[in-house]
Amino acid sequence: MLESIVEYLRSADPVAIYIFLFFISFLENVVPPIPGDVPVAFVGYLTFSSDIDFWLSVAFASAGSTLGFMLMFLVSRKIGLRIYAPGESRVRHGLVKAIHKMFPPDQMEAARQRFSTHGYFAVLINRFLFGYRAVISVMSGFLHLNVTGVCAAALASSIVWYVLLLRGGYLLGENWQWIGAYMAVYSIPLTLVFLVVVFVALFRYLKGRGKKGRI
Repeated sequence: MLESIVEYLRSADPVAIYIFLFFISFLENVVPPIPGDVPVAFVGYLTFSSDIDFWLSVAFASAGSTLGFMLMFLVSRKIGLRIYAPGESRVRHGLVKAIHKMFPPDQMEAARQRFSTHGYFAVLINRFLFGYRAVISVMSGFLHLNVTGVCAAALASSIVWYVLLLRGGYLLGENWQWIGAYMAVYSIPLTLVFLVVVFVALFRYLKGRGKKGRI
């Protein structure tokens, strides 16, 4: 599949390539896992050897990524707001009752307030987390984070990511395919650190909740 995409991009005109960047970045957030980074790096290489504009490429890729992230965030946020509406839920499905039983509304509100700051940070670095981009969009929506704050953080993350990715493809030249290995050098360790921080914060929260329950 990757070979077919690369062959298409070699002969495509600039407008088609910008549209491709938009949709591959959008779909990467909505229908994971889609291998979008390597084709984007190839476009970075094309900015060296063709009429493809670097900053237009960054703009289209960042726009697609941000819109995809926000779509998943808003869908998750709407569902979360319905499930955890004040008072009795307007949705009386058995699944909702099960969710309330496992995650009581009062505890979810406490968790939302506790982890809201961490949530914005997670959105800010979401593009650099290996395999967790879509998860973060859904969880940030479920925690009812502020729409403007999430959009700003997602856009900033996308811009920085695509500047590095496209510039990496440009600098690597004919060796643009190495971009995956270079990205893994910092993307995987950063993901592991992030997961450790999340687990420690969650453990402390659950431990504190357990102490309150015994009082």
